[in-house]
Amino acid sequence: MTSERIYVGSYTSQAGGGDGIAFGPLDGIETAATVADPSFLVRSADGRFLYATNEETDGKVSAFAIGADGALELLNQQSTGGMHPCHLDIDPSGRFLLSANYTSGSVAVHPLQEDGSLGERAYFVQRSGTGPNAERQEGPHAHQIAFDRAGAYVFDVDLGSDTVYSSTLREDGALQEVDRLRIHPGAGPRHLVFHPAAGAAYVINELDSTLTVCSYADGKLTIVQTVSTRPADSPGENFPAELLISADGRFLYGSNRGDNTVAVFAIAADGLSVELVQTIASGGDWPRHLAFGNDGNTLYAANERSDQIATFSIADGRLTQVGEPAAWPKPVCVLPV
Repeated sequence: MTSERIYVGSYTSQAGGGDGIAFGPLDGIETAATVADPSFLVRSADGRFLYATNEETDGKVSAFAIGADGALELLNQQSTGGMHPCHLDIDPSGRFLLSANYTSGSVAVHPLQEDGSLGERAYFVQRSGTGPNAERQEGPHAHQIAFDRAGAYVFDVDLGSDTVYSSTLREDGALQEVDRLRIHPGAGPRHLVFHPAAGAAYVINELDSTLTVCSYADGKLTIVQTVSTRPADSPGENFPAELLISADGRFLYGSNRGDNTVAVFAIAADGLSVELVQTIASGGDWPRHLAFGNDGNTLYAANERSDQIATFSIADGRLTQVGEPAAWPKPVCVLPV
């Protein structure tokens, strides 16, 4: 088992849930901060601060100072103005924290202070629209904030309306819309990643188990390919969640909740097509989150329903599970340090 230290975000309101954010090596994880439903975590570029969503009905984001031993000191919390924020990211300049409110389908922008704390909300945008899935697309559902590799454009991915919004982030924290990508109806786009070198991006779709390949330039995405995240004729329901891309841009990794697998895609040299080359058991039930270890040769899978974090080695893009999964209640985000 790797000795790398990680932060783990988990659900605290679920039956059998944890107490908040955990920290440590996999074989010695301990609670580092008691906080409600910290479902997604991000660390500042200088490693001094950690930010978490609080995925509650009255949505909040929390700011923590990181101590020398990984201990977390709560600095403050701010309202996101929406319900159940599930994802957040720091803009490349380090000036703003952006969060996605899933249930209410909105995006909030908070300024980051010099001491790492969160300022009052600087901007808020309410998305709109629906999709054909009556149960899951009755309204907008913001699911991710992502910046392109150059940091010039910011994207919010909306599962409820099958839309990916592209914007610039102004000096005052406001979002100025540039373009909208419409994914095929009923797809339920969830997460987006960009190719490190080619003009390409990839969207994993939760509601129909597909991966959308896009060309990318100047804030605009154009669909060029759609493939399944699972082998043909796979039985039962499945809901993809996380999507990662290798540092060299050769492979994508997507989690399949239901199949309980990690799907591995080989990426063409130009970035504009992919092929499913492996599916491997995720080491538990309901793999909500995936994360690379800092060595680039390790992948973690946070299996929410079975309370397990599995570890995989990566060789020529393919995955092999290493050892037995570590136990932690309702893990939904892994952040290696």
